[in-house]
Formats: sequence, structure tokens, C-alpha cells
Amino acid sequence: MTFSSRQDALAIQNEMPWEARETPATLHEMLSATVQAFPDRPALSYQLTSGPADNAVTLTWRQFQEQCCQAANLFRSLRIGEQDVVALVLPNSVETATATIGGAIAGIVNPVNPLLEPEHIGAILRETDAKVVVTLKSFPKTDIAQKTAEAVRHAPQVHTVLEIDLNRYLSPPKSWIVPLVRPKNAVHHHADAMDFHKALAGQPKTLTFADSAGDRVAAYFHTGGTTGMPKVAQHKYSGLVYNGWLGHTLLFSEEDNVMCPLPLFHVFACHVILMACIKSGAHVVFPTPAGYRGEGVFDNFWKLCERWKISFVITVPTAVSALMQRKVDADLSTVKNAFSGSAPMPLELFNRFESATGMTVIEGYGLTEATCLVSCNPPDGEKKVGSVGVPLPYTEVRIIKETPDGPVECEVDEVGEICVSNPGVFTGNTYTEAEKNASLYYHGKYLRTGDLGRLDADDYLWITGRAKDLIIRGGHNIDPAEIEEALMTHHDVAMAGAIGQPDAHTGEMPCAYVELVEGGTATGEELREYCKVHVHERAAIPKHVEVLDELPKTAVGKVFKPDLRKRAITRIYNAALEEAGIAAQVTSVVDDKKRGLVAQLTRTGEVDEEAMSHVLGRFVRPWEWAD
Repeated sequence: MTFSSRQDALAIQNEMPWEARETPATLHEMLSATVQAFPDRPALSYQLTSGPADNAVTLTWRQFQEQCCQAANLFRSLRIGEQDVVALVLPNSVETATATIGGAIAGIVNPVNPLLEPEHIGAILRETDAKVVVTLKSFPKTDIAQKTAEAVRHAPQVHTVLEIDLNRYLSPPKSWIVPLVRPKNAVHHHADAMDFHKALAGQPKTLTFADSAGDRVAAYFHTGGTTGMPKVAQHKYSGLVYNGWLGHTLLFSEEDNVMCPLPLFHVFACHVILMACIKSGAHVVFPTPAGYRGEGVFDNFWKLCERWKISFVITVPTAVSALMQRKVDADLSTVKNAFSGSAPMPLELFNRFESATGMTVIEGYGLTEATCLVSCNPPDGEKKVGSVGVPLPYTEVRIIKETPDGPVECEVDEVGEICVSNPGVFTGNTYTEAEKNASLYYHGKYLRTGDLGRLDADDYLWITGRAKDLIIRGGHNIDPAEIEEALMTHHDVAMAGAIGQPDAHTGEMPCAYVELVEGGTATGEELREYCKVHVHERAAIPKHVEVLDELPKTAVGKVFKPDLRKRAITRIYNAALEEAGIAAQVTSVVDDKKRGLVAQLTRTGEVDEEAMSHVLGRFVRPWEWAD
């Protein structure tokens, strides 16, 4: 499991072609091999509540497989064949994991973000033609059951809703109270409702049907999250197995305990972590249904790591930022690494976290369209902070730019679009809708990620921007069109441009700039209040709305967003410097060939360089002195 450089990755790759490796053909086959090797070792643990001594459920690998098979058998009994879809609108739980694997064995599993609004959930159910939906039974402090019921009402092809009651994880007297305070759920849909556990109990613990004969589409994962017409990516067994193989080969063994407070409806938790644990036999821990968002998780996090003797922490920069506001109050001697994804980690936060915890931070890069993993910083080698590491074995990364003569590969350190080919890329069929795959590949092989970046002389990948124009708030993708369209319905607004402004906690927060119609009088604050009503997803409501005399535009009249991003960087950085009492200000923001947008600063007095680095190091975008 040595991985210290791109050369190590290539050495693994050069041992044999990917097709020659003896890898499982199906998910059930991969799980069965691990059960045979480690039947009684812990596979998955789960806590409904976050206390370090609270009740927990642990399944061995044998028990986990049995429950996955029961779930697969149940889905087959509900007429789910290999081309039929089981949708999951669920927070994390043991059942979420077993339904995910069982759904992929029986048919095609489609995890859906339960934080989405009902209309968006319904749109995904219709897009995937889901026949069965697994969700929560109505439960205190969550509206998932209610939202799913409304979504199913607008998805007429759904014939069965299976409900999971989280009350089974509680002990008296709490378990006695829940039925008395359970929120009502007025159901107006047509589908049959069934109790998931009761339906599961009658199913055999081994498959009652033949496993798939070979590779096929086994999962649908939606991208984005704020538009009513989502893109749905198709994931094959081979992509799931590839991610599992990478995790086993480069990171985990059966001796590892992995803390994963990320949602299973996201590829990071599902494909990178769960698949790696299934392949390696590592033990994964899911604390609370909401993971990092769960009540008390941040306060108890270090003690939970001690309780479970964690060796790997799975995280994102926003979570790291929150954890650094808590004292390290537990024994972390077993923890080796923290694996971080979703967005680059600011240098200051990176250094503070490693210093406070003694962990080694491994930053990586992946995307839903590639079944996730693309690159990571070598666990045993040089970590270039700000980069997302080197391409993993059997992954080719090309930096490509358009020219009058067609697409060409960029030189070292030259910025272009990041394009990827690996066993996780379903070339030609990335999305369920054929038209959305048009122009998605260069040279018929390399998936266009929509991200801008460069490869340095050591093959480290650096992300410098996004061609897709998405706003990424704490790993959550926000389509700026949702914000812009909402603002354009206001009678005073002539034009709007939404971007991500720098944020020390989430990486980016949505903000918007508007140009008013002649005679318009709306203020930025009034328009922000308007967005609270008309922007359908809470995460997409802009943090800041500013009225400009005129928005910067391209030659063809489109809003020129790079200028808006420069304006936002200037505003946020100057506010941070002023609040910290540092005698410096941003006087310009330049587009650097290698680093993307860079803030240039001028001194207005005596400057404490260390304090300055601490303040601006919380943000992802780099800075330099103008002089």
C-alpha cells in the first residue's frame, strides 16, 4: 500500500492492464469475497445520537451481507429488475447502507439528497423513472417523510414507498415518547406504503435470484441540486469496484476504522468510502443521521474518534473549520490521516488542523460524472497544499484547451479544462439523457469536467477555476441560474449575475449583483429579502446582494462574471483585513496564469505579516503584495 508519488501510482498501473486484474465483476461478488475473508470483523457502526457513550449498532461483515441480500430480495419481490430503479430519500443509517447495496444488487439504486425541496426530489424521481422509494417514517425534528410524500405525489410511476422508523434505535423512555409526538404526514400520493423492517424480516438472507452476469449500470447519482431538471449520472459496477480497489490498494486495510460523517447520497461517502470498506474489510462508522450536521457531532467528534479507535477521518474543509473551533479533548493516537474532498482547503486551515490533531491531511479530487475518484495527495509522499494531488492508478488526466485547429493538450503549468479517463468514466453514456452527453468528451475518451486547472512538472493537479460556473458551498453545488432567475422576476431588476464569494467556513457563499431597470429603486437588502421567498433552496439564498449602476458585460451582452468575482474577492478580503485591524487592503485582483484569481494587496501602515497570513489564509483564493 505504498503510495508516495505519481511514479508509485504509475508503477502499480504498469504491473498489468486494468482489465487483467482479478477484480470482482459485481458488487455482490466484491462483498462476498470480504465476508469470506473477515466474516466476524465489524463492517459498519451507527449512532442515532452523538454522545460518546450513546447506544450504537454494529454489524459484522456477515450480518451486513445478510441484510443487503434481504434488501435485494425485497426489491426483487417488488418487481425491481436489473434495469429498474430504487430511489432512496434518506439520511444516514444502517438501513441506508443496506438499501444502497441491496438496491444496486437487485436493480439500479438512486440515492437522492433529502435536503432538496419536494419539487426537486420529484423531478429526480421522474427523471430516473423510479418504481420504489425508500424513505423515513415520520419522525421528530425532520420533514423528510413529508417532503418525500409530496414528491411521490408528482411521480406517478412510483408504486411502493418503504418507510424506515428510526425509533428502533432509541431506548425507553425516549422510544415511548416518539409515537406520541410523531409529526403527522398527510399522504395524498397513489403508492402503497410499507414498513421497511417488517417487509425485510420475511426475506431470506441469501440471494433468491441469480447475481448479474457481469458489468452493468447499478447506480444513478444526481449532480447539482438547485434546478428542477437535474443531470443524472450513470455508474456501472466496474466504476464502483474501481473506487473500492483504489481505497483498498492505497488507503485502507481490514485493521482500519474509518469515521465518515458524510451523507451516503453523495459519491464521496458512498463510492470512495463505503466501496473501499467493502473491498478492504475496513470498519466504517456513521455518527447520526445528519453526519456533521447532526446535533452535538462537532462537540463530541474527538471523543467519538477515541471511542471507535478511528484511524481515518473523512472530512471536508467546512467541517474542518468547525472542528477547529473545538478543543481537541480526546486521545487521537490511533488516527493516522484525514481524507478531505469537495473543495480545496485554505493553507491556514490545513496547517492549524495538522498542528492541533497530529493527523496528516490528504486532499483529493473527484466528481460524480467519473464515479468519483480522480486524484489525491500521496499519503506517504509530498503534500502540495492547494493542489488535489496526483492522478491515481489507471486514471489519465489531460489539460486541454480549444484552439482554431481543435482541442490541444496544454503544456506543463498551462491552464485549460481538466479532462479525465479512468474505469469510472462511462464514456459516451455519462448521463441518462443522451443529449446531455453531446460534446462531453474530447477525443472520444476524455470526460470534460468543466473544471479549469493545470498539471505541474511533478504531475500534481491544481484547480484554478470552474468553466461550469457552479457555486460550491461546502461541497454543495448551486446553479447560479436559480438565483438569477428568481431575481429577474422582481419588477425593478433588469439583469442579474450570481457568483460564489469567498467564505472562510464554506469555501464559497452565493452572492448576486444586479442592474436595475430605469427608475428602479430596489436596494440590495430588499432584493436579498426577495430571494428568501423566491429562491427555492435555502442553501442558494445569496449572502449578499449588491446593486450596480451597470453589470460588466461581454461583447455579446452576457454578464462578465470574472469581474464580479474580482469585486467579491476585494470586498470580502478588505472586510476581513479591516475587522482584524491589519493595515492593508486589496487594490486589485489579477487573473494569474497558474493560480487563477489572485488578490494583490497594498500596505496602508505597519503590517504584522503573521497575522496577515492567518487572516487571509482562511480563504482559498491566493494573495500577494502588489509591490
